[in-house]
Amino acid sequence: MRDLNRDKSSTIAALTGKQVLITGTTGFLGKVLLEKILRTTPGVGGIYLLMRGNRHFRDATDRFREEVIRSSIFGTLRHELGQEGFEALIASRVHCVTGEITAPRFGLTRADFAALADKLDVVINSAASVNFREELDRALEINTFSLENVAKLCELGGNIPLVHVSTCYVNGYRAGDIHETSEGPVGLALPEGPGRFYETSALIERLQRLVEALRGQYEGRALKAKLIEHGAKEAQAAGWNDTYTFTKWLGEQYLYKVMRGYSLTVVRPSIIESTLREPSPGWIEGVKVADAVLMAYARGKVAFFPGKRAGVIDIIPADLVANAVLLSTAEQLLDPGQHRIYQCCSGGRNPLMLGDFIDHLVAEASSHHGDYDKLFNAPPRRRFTAVDKRVFSSVAMCVQVALTIVGAILRRLGRRGKLRARRNIDTAVELSKIFSFYAQPNYCFHGDKLLSLSKSMGAVDQELFPVDAGVIDWQHYIRHVHMPGLNHYALQGQPSVRAQQRREEVKTASKNLTATEA
Repeated sequence: MRDLNRDKSSTIAALTGKQVLITGTTGFLGKVLLEKILRTTPGVGGIYLLMRGNRHFRDATDRFREEVIRSSIFGTLRHELGQEGFEALIASRVHCVTGEITAPRFGLTRADFAALADKLDVVINSAASVNFREELDRALEINTFSLENVAKLCELGGNIPLVHVSTCYVNGYRAGDIHETSEGPVGLALPEGPGRFYETSALIERLQRLVEALRGQYEGRALKAKLIEHGAKEAQAAGWNDTYTFTKWLGEQYLYKVMRGYSLTVVRPSIIESTLREPSPGWIEGVKVADAVLMAYARGKVAFFPGKRAGVIDIIPADLVANAVLLSTAEQLLDPGQHRIYQCCSGGRNPLMLGDFIDHLVAEASSHHGDYDKLFNAPPRRRFTAVDKRVFSSVAMCVQVALTIVGAILRRLGRRGKLRARRNIDTAVELSKIFSFYAQPNYCFHGDKLLSLSKSMGAVDQELFPVDAGVIDWQHYIRHVHMPGLNHYALQGQPSVRAQQRREEVKTASKNLTATEA
């Protein structure tokens, strides 16, 4: 990035001296966002981080020190400032607030909640449960009901602008070109309220009754399984693939309703993956949507998967999403009082076909698998193939039946345990239930309004806070940015596949030795 006159940045100017509350900083996007603010806008007045305690760290400050600030994402900033300068920046700008976003007033006293509201100039809410298989009650609590507490904070502070991170997939099963608007569900007819929101009170009450009924019938693991099962059924019947996207849509509708006349921007990313450039190419934390299937293939568990090779898999690097959030935040500070929706995506601008994604993955794995010690233990022996969902279901069912019969015969002969082939096909089936919707799309997301916002902020901001997915070379990104980043960052601290294999060989040898001695 060339040297720019940062004094001409509208975004930096808007954030300078402002007090910002961020939720969800322990998550992947939250860390990218925090790092970007600290590195590009050191003149920000203060950054308040709402973080709940956990079993290891009851205090938010302790948790921040151990689980956030030690992250490798801050390596660039540490290098630029030196350790002493970095610690001084953190001490002067970051303020941790111990609180639970799902609790009334975040679990704070009335006085402390009011004092927090009085300090703030803007709120960025990136907290969410991104588990596609979350229990229905938990998903509602985090992705929908918690927003009441966020909205009350903004109201108490006198119309504090709110930037809420949602997802493009709130559009559910809607097909075709999808633009930056609020749309109703595909599977339900709901009344539309003033200001383009959908009245969801009756729907939510029905979901709560369902949760209470399940709690009255089950407990423990059985209750958890039923909450996951019924959550998925309710979501799919209403027009969404999973509980996550369903409850995120419900959360959006709540905000549109209660924040009429207030400053609200909803930023909808598509599938967030590793950073494109900042603070370093390929930085990622954890295994994301596309990576679950990638890793299953790398470990030899999946060779075919339901999807359309010609379908667009909408991936967006995390740094572009963080930039979209910051541009939106600056806009709300400069021009408050509006409701806006921005989609941060690649499909409408620079589409990545599922077939191309698979081909880039297979090509890199075939030629350079040795560079990925935590992903591959050998060159892939089978081609990774995308097949029609109906074909996949038929083949998978036939294979499962055949392997069930073989397994039964082997057990009668004294062999214990599940066949490896059966474990692999079960893995493929389970992954397909969760991720096949994203791999066989009938939709295309567009982010024209976000691109217009970027242009309106000026040339300096377009370079400092880029959001345009049109610049991505997908072959380069997948093979030379994302896969190395996944191996280096997401799997950091985990033993390599080879090491795991060696341990299994030792365990097997020890068992055999024990059996021989006996």
